[in-house]
Amino acid sequence: MSGRLIVIGLGPGEATYLTAQALEALERADWFYGYGPYVDRVVAVDDPRRVVSDNREEGARAREALTLAERGECVAMLSGGDPGVFAMASAVCEQIERGPQTWRELILEVVPGVSAMLAAAAACGAPLGHDFAAISLSDNLKPWALIERRLLACAGAGLVMAFYNPISKARPWQLGVALEKLRDVLSPDTLVIFARAAGRVDEQITTTTLDQARAEQADMATLVIIGSEETRRVERPGQSSLIYTPRFAPGCDPEAAGSQG
Repeated sequence: MSGRLIVIGLGPGEATYLTAQALEALERADWFYGYGPYVDRVVAVDDPRRVVSDNREEGARAREALTLAERGECVAMLSGGDPGVFAMASAVCEQIERGPQTWRELILEVVPGVSAMLAAAAACGAPLGHDFAAISLSDNLKPWALIERRLLACAGAGLVMAFYNPISKARPWQLGVALEKLRDVLSPDTLVIFARAAGRVDEQITTTTLDQARAEQADMATLVIIGSEETRRVERPGQSSLIYTPRFAPGCDPEAAGSQG
């Protein structure tokens, strides 16, 4: 079967984040599927090869793209950030598993991209420098009780946490509840980063502490990073602070342990 579906990570926003692999894949595609704002980044609005859909229609979008690829077309599925992080690569795999045998015979490529948490971390230093967890606060596809258990488990394990989908009109309360739960187990001085539009021209990075953090500081374009007890702030005269998490755990001598990267 000659059909091909390429799931392409576009990075967090600006064209400078597009990888050479992503650019090459875009050149090969006959059709472009995706959430409208993502498609707008790389395909002209009057291009007839565009097929846009709402951000809650991932399953239907994947099925339609797979059906077109089954006819022998080279179809691009566009995804913001990295397509394997709370994004379209998993949605496509789900539909292949559930769908007809012919979909399993298609050529599938997944082109990685810069995830929002990596762009946010780079903008303020290296808060993900040690062990961390990425957690979506959306309870559309999992119960809120499960999210709470994971939050508390990660906090108890001393992991830095990157929150995707922290707040929206449809999810106005989840971030506030998450912050309150974390205040029960983490120090009030724990560093919290609100990275709005990370990797875009209108990027805004705000650093505060857990006791001062408020859900109103985030919106749909914000990624939130909750530091661990080891995460530090380094003040620099005339420049923004550096936020980083040391690569070594408490009690370990970094000189004796040697470099890991």
